[in-house]
Amino acid sequence: MKKTFRPGMACAVVAMTMAPVAIAQTTAKVERVAPVAAGDIPSTFTPVRDGFDYVKREVMIPMRDGVKLHTVIVVPKGATHAPMMLDRTPYSASKLTKRGEGGPLLAQILFPAYAELAQHGYIIVAQDVRGKYGSGGDYVMNRPVRGSLNPTKVDHSTDAYDTIAWLVKNVHESNGRVGTIGTSYDGFTALMSLVDPNPALKASVPMNPMVDVWKGDDWFHNGAFRQEMMSYVYGQTAKKDSGEDWFALHYDDYDTFMHAGSAGAFGASMGMQQLPFWKRLSQHPAYDAFWQGQAVDTILAKAPLTVPTLLVDSQWDQEDIYGAPSVWRALKGKPGDDNLHLVLGPWYHGEENSDGSKLGALDWGSDTGKWFRQNVMIPFLDAHLKDGAPAADTARVTAYVTGTNEWARLPDWPVADATTPLYLAAGGTLALDHAPTSGAAFDEYISDPAKPVTYRERPNQAPYVKGSTWHSWLVDDQRFAAARPDVLVYTSAPLDKPLHIAGRPRADLFASTSGTDSDWVVKLIDVYPDIVPDKPEMGGYQLAVSMDILRGRYRDDAANPTAIPAGKVVEYKLPLTDIDHVFLPGHRLMVQVQSSWFPLYDRNPQTFVPNIFFAQPSDYHAATQRVFHAPGQASAVYLPVQP
Repeated sequence: MKKTFRPGMACAVVAMTMAPVAIAQTTAKVERVAPVAAGDIPSTFTPVRDGFDYVKREVMIPMRDGVKLHTVIVVPKGATHAPMMLDRTPYSASKLTKRGEGGPLLAQILFPAYAELAQHGYIIVAQDVRGKYGSGGDYVMNRPVRGSLNPTKVDHSTDAYDTIAWLVKNVHESNGRVGTIGTSYDGFTALMSLVDPNPALKASVPMNPMVDVWKGDDWFHNGAFRQEMMSYVYGQTAKKDSGEDWFALHYDDYDTFMHAGSAGAFGASMGMQQLPFWKRLSQHPAYDAFWQGQAVDTILAKAPLTVPTLLVDSQWDQEDIYGAPSVWRALKGKPGDDNLHLVLGPWYHGEENSDGSKLGALDWGSDTGKWFRQNVMIPFLDAHLKDGAPAADTARVTAYVTGTNEWARLPDWPVADATTPLYLAAGGTLALDHAPTSGAAFDEYISDPAKPVTYRERPNQAPYVKGSTWHSWLVDDQRFAAARPDVLVYTSAPLDKPLHIAGRPRADLFASTSGTDSDWVVKLIDVYPDIVPDKPEMGGYQLAVSMDILRGRYRDDAANPTAIPAGKVVEYKLPLTDIDHVFLPGHRLMVQVQSSWFPLYDRNPQTFVPNIFFAQPSDYHAATQRVFHAPGQASAVYLPVQP
């Protein structure tokens, strides 16, 4: 019988005919897969690091009280008998040993100073201080030494001691010698390692250390509160990982703090009453036993210095300009001071760790940071930490002379005492050496807390926000302030020869106020010639080389404030900041005097109140300020002129 096909029938027949074969083939290829019984992350994983020039290890080091501190150890590949440099930080040991995305090279994970040390054969050790990031225990801001302010059995000195003991025993690539190093807070912990030091501690490099936070470092300057540091307090103490964001209510901190009123009111608006350290800070506005007991220079002066120490100071340090020179002054002439060395560089806070070629509008013409590290720091450390290294020819003091822009080796610091008077004279002039004998007895201005003098041109961005140039404000052109009616300006004639100052200038003001409290700000300034041919933008530039603030209530006794007698001439003595600088021929000297420096410092209400942190709006009053230059009341800035 003949079959009749419909469209598509052939395909169907073929498919039916082939189906058993296809099924058989498919079945033959199927593999049995075990069910997923666990996660995809192995219990241990060892990464391959053959192309890396370092080995990194993370450990938890036990302290004497059982608390364990998170520590990162970076060992250069192939290192043996290597010295160790220890940095104890509240800013994350993990971040300190991983820059950006990291990478296989030391220079990719460490900032320049530490990368250079590691490339030179040093093991880098970074440790989270207790209570921060990966470490156990409680965090206390600038934890005091054991005693009346710290009833526990541990402090930064014991933690450093115990850490060094563990490292010497457990890091098999080391030679058993350890140095401590660090900048800012880490400079403070480096100094604390010198208190009852571990015998294996053979050298220390404290850079820009926090030393006395009431007299001249982070929290106060001579009693005036540095309210721009409130964001730092908030960030450091609100959370263990410093992860609580600080949100200012305005782009310009001038507006932020003016809107709030007092620093205490602003703190309350940000919820800072929840922070124990903020409460302690705001409850101790005077230099009482709380601050005196934490002054590291005083603590170190109680015993001989047994560890070779290289103190590093930045001459335009916007945060801890007081610390290193104060330790130098406290220890020199004491037993063990042959172990003490000082470096003064032309840097902002911590700039010595990276490229030090420029600072704001200033160009030094070479990388001063690298010069310091290669010619001073590394040879100093090698001499004390490396096996068989030659003795270092480390100068007693190494200072960068700004103006002439050159390094100098000095036998001591200061080179000169502040004994040469620069008198404030009538008509806005300055008289070097001789007191004014004629002219008006005083100059005056109105200081109004409702319109305070800013510390830099507005807008005043918060220090640590993106785009802020906080690091360079100390070298800002001061013409913005000189133009204000509430700033007194005194200027010399152009110099016909260089004037070299090397030390710590001191202001001696004879002044009166119509109020009962007052701040006094004094700036010593180098005024550039009107025309600078090779750098036209520097024509007339007003470069502050040394300046500071004094809260008048502490003029007689820093621990016991008293009201200023209204309308009475009072003498105020204000040490300025250390500087090694040459005023060049054709330049002029300038002194500016004002009574506010806002919002860096909180406003003085100019009415005596028990605690300025909590001044009320009704306490703020304008006052008439007078600066005298009459016989017997000759205001002056005393200069340390190098012979």
